[in-house]
Amino acid sequence: LNNLELIKKLAGAWKELPASQKQVYEEAKKIDWKRYGEQMAAYKAQLTPAQAAALKEERRKQLAKRRSIRAKRELSLLGKPKRARTAFNIFLSENYQESEGISAVAKMKKLFDVWQKLSASQKQPYLQLAQDDKVRYENEMKSWEAKMVELGREDLVRSKKRRLKTKPAETAKKAETAKTSSGRNKAKLKKSEE
Repeated sequence: LNNLELIKKLAGAWKELPASQKQVYEEAKKIDWKRYGEQMAAYKAQLTPAQAAALKEERRKQLAKRRSIRAKRELSLLGKPKRARTAFNIFLSENYQESEGISAVAKMKKLFDVWQKLSASQKQPYLQLAQDDKVRYENEMKSWEAKMVELGREDLVRSKKRRLKTKPAETAKKAETAKTSSGRNKAKLKKSEE
């Protein structure tokens, strides 16, 4: 059995256990959890403030990464189209199997060198395929975003118009400050030229 099959069997067996037999495991969990809390408190007490801050920052990064993975998983479940591939990516996928190299990194380096040495005319088919893929991506994104709006998930839409509608006062304020700061810069330039 692989891990996934084993976990499924164990989960099925757990669901079938009566509550009286589960209680033993629940009590053991509570004891372990209490012991863990005590050990963690003792560990944190011995840390310096810098170490505690570093530990907290590491935890924050882990949680951010986990949220990012969940968000990507949700988008793939919602059927978000894959991004358009670049010309180099298309070249890489077509030539990766035939390329020589011990490791994947060595193959990539070798193919990158080959790509750099190709002339513009040799790159042209890949550039055209990349342009076609970009058109495909844009079309699929438009239909996907329309579907998300229908489902009430406007938060997933990347439309610039929607962003401007939500914060018109802030964008107007930013434009005004940009104008005044560019006016000051022009005045400074004129003074420096004199």
